[in-house]
Amino acid sequence: MLDENNELVRTFRRIRQDLQLSSTPNLRLRIFGIKSRNRQYDLPTSSDIAALIPGDFVADREDRDIIVDHRGEGLKRITSLNPKFEALHFPLLFPYGEDGFHPQISYNASFCPASMRRKFVTQKEYYAFRLQYRLNEGHTLVQSGKALQHYCVDAFSTIELNRLAFLRTHQKDLRAEVYQGLQDAFAKGDMDGEKLVRIIMPSSYTGGPRYMQQLYHDAMATCQHYGNPDLFVTFTCNALWEEIVDAFADMVGPNSELKPMVVCRVFHMKLAILIDEFKRESYFGKTIAIIYTVEFQKRGLPHVHMLIWLAKEDKLKSTSDIDEMISAEIPDPNLDPEGYAAVVKFMIHGPCGVNNPTSPCMKDGKCSKYFPKEFCSETSFDKFGNVVYRRRNSGIQVQKGKEMLDN
Repeated sequence: MLDENNELVRTFRRIRQDLQLSSTPNLRLRIFGIKSRNRQYDLPTSSDIAALIPGDFVADREDRDIIVDHRGEGLKRITSLNPKFEALHFPLLFPYGEDGFHPQISYNASFCPASMRRKFVTQKEYYAFRLQYRLNEGHTLVQSGKALQHYCVDAFSTIELNRLAFLRTHQKDLRAEVYQGLQDAFAKGDMDGEKLVRIIMPSSYTGGPRYMQQLYHDAMATCQHYGNPDLFVTFTCNALWEEIVDAFADMVGPNSELKPMVVCRVFHMKLAILIDEFKRESYFGKTIAIIYTVEFQKRGLPHVHMLIWLAKEDKLKSTSDIDEMISAEIPDPNLDPEGYAAVVKFMIHGPCGVNNPTSPCMKDGKCSKYFPKEFCSETSFDKFGNVVYRRRNSGIQVQKGKEMLDN
């Protein structure tokens, strides 16, 4: 199939045949990218040209394209901005040798206002577009299983590398000389130019040291203004949410970790609704501040940790207030059938211990999650500041496997 439809594959196979038949020790293939010059730089479509042997390759050239060297020398000078980069890197995902991202993809004029300064699609926008599932388009990428995960990781790495390259080459635009680190170096009398050559990452770079420091100072400023947070809420993603299951109905393969674009979109929509509910006093009273961080679990499912500050009149005043809101008990199926069904399906641990010694939570013959817990009449804090949730002996039980489990 690739030999029939992919010109890049046919070109590489012709080169391999020539290498086997030719005595030439080194051959190089250069595939030019954007076809904005003239037809002399188009990809080869005839068997007359098996390889191009250039003689003007300079290591510091900035306009270099994908260059594939002889296998004895390895791969050199591959840029992710070449439109054929993805077709070469993922031949099965792009069987027809389709163009990938390049810096000259223009916005659709009907959706781009005249006042918009940027005229070309960014890498992040391009990959966000590619990863969406559309009924009227081919589904090779989104149905490729583990290859899709590889593509997502490669796309993220490519975007980050180009962001770092931008910061490295635009230090003057960022006014890096006014950052405190350089000022301290000058104050100490360290005037050696070689020692002062450093790359400054601004706080706008996600994950950088100044970004983390800014988040820390924002959190401390919030605590200084409102006091300690009142609630710590964890909001997790459920791969069996109705919206996710319905979206997968038309896709091949049921595994949610293979469809990150659907899971992330549904999760962030539900997160936005939840935060809106918090702000509209639907759960805990008046919410005056929320700080949250998004993380991803081992299976690729997102979850959020939230610190919530409540108004003074709604702050928790005693453990009895906590008992009314927070517990680790199985709901009464007669009073709360929906809550009972949700807890039974998603929140029951085990069975483990003697009844199931091969459970994943077992370590050295004991449950690493410290189950079974002891019954407790009210929610409280232990001497280490950890929460001990209310678990009353209500007599309500749940059958999981062959075992009957309670609070």
